[in-house]
Amino acid sequence: MLVKQLTVFLENKSGRLNEVSQILGQSGINMLAFTVADTSQFGILRLIVSDPGRACAILRENEFSVNLTDVVCLSCPNKPGALAKALRILSDNKISIAYLYAFSMGDSANVVLKPDNLEECVKVLQEHKMELIKASELYQI
Repeated sequence: MLVKQLTVFLENKSGRLNEVSQILGQSGINMLAFTVADTSQFGILRLIVSDPGRACAILRENEFSVNLTDVVCLSCPNKPGALAKALRILSDNKISIAYLYAFSMGDSANVVLKPDNLEECVKVLQEHKMELIKASELYQI
């Protein structure tokens, strides 16, 4: 139930995000979901792609600092309160979330979570009948 996420550190200069998207696009790798956080010196691009291992290797070949990280992808109804329900379950079970980002597709909202305890997060969500997306399914979106 774990999904591989790329974390790319980008210098805060014009065009770096474009370079990543160009390299991945030219390599036939689809960017499925992403978020960017910035500081004064660098940005952090976190993304889910169609082929994380290959994307990591290609970006490293192009001199980007990139890591693979395990995350969880939760699918919940795309309606008010659905995410709150899932987050309440995690909170009640003392599972902290370092960050999250989401994307919706029709009736489903997909939430990428980086919990402090991956295995416990998966266990708790499954016990509460919450739908988790398998990596093999997510990479095909």
